[in-house]
Amino acid sequence: MEERPELSTRLTSGVFRSYYYLKEELTAFCRASGLRATGGKAELTERIAWFLDHGEAPEEPAPARHGRCPAAAGELTPERRIEPDFVCSEVHRAFFRAQLGRGFSFNVAFQKWLKANAGRTYGEAVEAYRRIQEEKKRDKTAIGRQFEYNAYIRAFFEANPGRPLDEAIRCWRRKKSLPGHNRYEDADLAALE
Repeated sequence: MEERPELSTRLTSGVFRSYYYLKEELTAFCRASGLRATGGKAELTERIAWFLDHGEAPEEPAPARHGRCPAAAGELTPERRIEPDFVCSEVHRAFFRAQLGRGFSFNVAFQKWLKANAGRTYGEAVEAYRRIQEEKKRDKTAIGRQFEYNAYIRAFFEANPGRPLDEAIRCWRRKKSLPGHNRYEDADLAALE
């Protein structure tokens, strides 16, 4: 079995892209190479691939700087309108926890709803959160492409009902050490032999 190469400046972008690296590894490489180390896994991957091809950091717009949350602690009410350029803050978290209970969290679907619905009320947001939670119970949640491990494990169990998690993890570990995509295939069961 070919061993995954260490992430270094000696790699080409093609070799780099053909292996799986943890976000922590990508962030550490960016810091060590003087690249911006913020953003999601996809952004870090693109930044590193550019760097490996060109030997310099890509030109990128400066990251957005958000000032103080416009809603002070006592100002959020169900009647208040969601501000444009909504940013999840502790003030917002406290409001939603008071309305929805301690189990509240800013899940991805709810964050997207908030950002897409500026001008609607926080009361409407509370109802939207409840609907999103009900939909999650009924429907299979979409897994973002940056969450390759989660997508792999789900696909493993769909193809192999009743098999234990430790087998899925063994298959995943082998898969991510190989060049190429990281989607589940029946051939991955070879890791269990």
